[in-house]
Amino acid sequence: MGVNYTEVIVTIATLNIDKLINFYTEFLEQKPITCIPNVYAEFSLTGMRLGIFKPKEAHESEFENSAKSRISLCLEVINLEQAIAHITDLGYPPPGKIAIASHGQEIYAYDPDGNRLILHQAITGNN
Repeated sequence: MGVNYTEVIVTIATLNIDKLINFYTEFLEQKPITCIPNVYAEFSLTGMRLGIFKPKEAHESEFENSAKSRISLCLEVINLEQAIAHITDLGYPPPGKIAIASHGQEIYAYDPDGNRLILHQAITGNN
């Protein structure tokens, strides 16, 4: 079965989204290719994409402890339910529920070391 993904995005969670977007805009000397004010920005880099997002209120407490990683591996999946079933079969079921957003649906999962994985299925004409 496996996880049938189309691309991988490295993302950084922050409670200071405007400051971080401004930093990366200046550091990378480019504007984001996608920007949803106070929610998400995405930069296209050679060989990868970098996303910066503000976590939903339900997840903000994760970022108050500086020992937790703010970097996530975001996998754009074709079928979210199938990806959830696969990671659950591996013994790492997502602890929460699917979140619905304007850009699609997603769920947080974690690898064996506790690194955050974001499984995301974008809204398309086929969904």
